[in-house]
Amino acid sequence: MKAILLVLSFIVVTVNLSCSSKRPKGQTEAEILYKESKKFMEDGQYLLAIEKLNKIQSEFPFSYYATPSELLRADIYFEQKNFQEAAASYKVFLDLHPRHKKESYVLYKLSESYFRQLPSTYDRDLESGEKAIISYKRLIRKFPNSIYVKEAKNKIKSCNEMIKLKEVYIADFYFRTEVFISARYRYLGIIKKYREKPLVNLAVERVLKSSYSLKEFSECSKFYKNYRSLVSGEYKSRIEKLGEKCRKALKKS
Repeated sequence: MKAILLVLSFIVVTVNLSCSSKRPKGQTEAEILYKESKKFMEDGQYLLAIEKLNKIQSEFPFSYYATPSELLRADIYFEQKNFQEAAASYKVFLDLHPRHKKESYVLYKLSESYFRQLPSTYDRDLESGEKAIISYKRLIRKFPNSIYVKEAKNKIKSCNEMIKLKEVYIADFYFRTEVFISARYRYLGIIKKYREKPLVNLAVERVLKSSYSLKEFSECSKFYKNYRSLVSGEYKSRIEKLGEKCRKALKKS
């Protein structure tokens, strides 16, 4: 009885091993490795997937599957949520294969890799958002009819909103801490870049207040003349008072 059980156990182990070691079909070893890598990626076995791609690149660098394996590597990094490595890999792929048939897809994934590096709050580094905007715009420009265009436009808006909030946050910080020369510089940038009335109203007021606090009354008067037409609502009277205050101070100086 024990002998029969041992034989049966051996058969089960042998069958399992043969099934687990069964490889996909392919005309070349490079093709088989590529298919294995894709399967490992689909199963979430990313390290094994990368291992297969490394073998393609080291042993079959001139095969047909060398180029697809470069793109698959980037996709694996993306699936791992390793977005920095993914972005670097997509960028290298575009540099090496500028007219590849999957260029629109690669541009989209590159943009997404940057976008997904954005922090949850606007008071942190937003460099990845700026890179995402550049990449999404490149995608829209090169492939205006792409299925990715609508999403790209929405993501650009999201990035721009975060960047705007950060610019206001920095300007307000400088103003609050009385670093008026830096505050004025930031608010001037906001006036030039944005058209939203509440934001422009506040920025114009604080440009004048910063100039007055710096005792730069000539600059204050100049800014008043240049920007008073941009102000609306209750801010009109406030700007008029600030302008008059600067003119009087200028006469006395």
